[in-house]
Amino acid sequence: MKLLRWLLAVVAVLFAAAGYVAWELNHPYAAFGEETFIDFPKGTSTMGMARMLADAGVISHTWEFLAARALRPRRALQAGEYRFDRPASVLDVYDRIARGDVFYYVLTIPEGQNMFDIAAAAEKLKLFPVSDFLREARDASLIHDLDPAAPTLEGYLFPSTYHLVRHTTPERLCQMMTNRFREAWKEVGAAADVHRSVTLASLIEREAQVPMDRPLISSVFENRLKIGMKLDCDPTTIYAALLEGRYRGTIHKSDLASANPYNTYRNRGLPPGPIDNPGRDSLLAAVHPADTQYLYFVLRPDGSGAHNFSKTISEHLIVTSQYRRASQREQVEESAPKRVSHRAKTHATN
Repeated sequence: MKLLRWLLAVVAVLFAAAGYVAWELNHPYAAFGEETFIDFPKGTSTMGMARMLADAGVISHTWEFLAARALRPRRALQAGEYRFDRPASVLDVYDRIARGDVFYYVLTIPEGQNMFDIAAAAEKLKLFPVSDFLREARDASLIHDLDPAAPTLEGYLFPSTYHLVRHTTPERLCQMMTNRFREAWKEVGAAADVHRSVTLASLIEREAQVPMDRPLISSVFENRLKIGMKLDCDPTTIYAALLEGRYRGTIHKSDLASANPYNTYRNRGLPPGPIDNPGRDSLLAAVHPADTQYLYFVLRPDGSGAHNFSKTISEHLIVTSQYRRASQREQVEESAPKRVSHRAKTHATN
């Protein structure tokens, strides 16, 4: 009888202990502030991870993490940096590390953004200041083997989505972006001059709003270049103002009159280098322009983003006047008070 009571007592203690362990492993816990980061180097042992987690206040005791390991021994724990910003159970923490749910920033750079845009986006993520990125982007040494004439990395900071850790430096980001450009340029498979092609592609990227226009816009620029006609490309004027720190959100007469070599309203030929970072389709359009005799283009008045293309100045003036009249009508309609008929009101309330 005594043995039976002793066995029952042992079983009760074991059940109680098991219940306590189960509660500890599933109970959300946090002893840190708003967030904490833990970086597990490669080769960190389970005990090492447990100690770092306990020291950071992510778990309350090291033994809890070791217990989770004993319950799930087949799952490999992943090195890397993890962000903890809310209470979580030990099992949840263990599962995150087993999944390799490491922390990273997502930096998405659309086609046509320039180095100033990229710098601002990185600063918004609190990666590093604008000035730090611009300093690295102005050093073209990363791309000089492909383009010895590149004045900066502009044009070669390829638009894409980048996953960045907290310790990513401006230099590292520039390396990632230029490496991605190299891959894209290989995909284009062109034997064309890199500097000229990327510079032309950067103009196409800023002017084209719909895919079908890219080869046509490319042909306009090529045709103008062949006859020595100025490109008169608005985005180059904006970029010249950006470089000089005087861009005010719109193009002014003083911008059009600027002698800056990037201003194609004053200077013939292509600008000294790219004015933004074009995507693959614009690179293809620069290398393979459409076969046309067009010298002019202007937006269509239908709001589609497509352009009308013309061979002569007389044709161009006609479609330009149509665009201006449409724009003026839109402005009048937007400023006019909205009127609703009595029938419409009645229908709306029934």
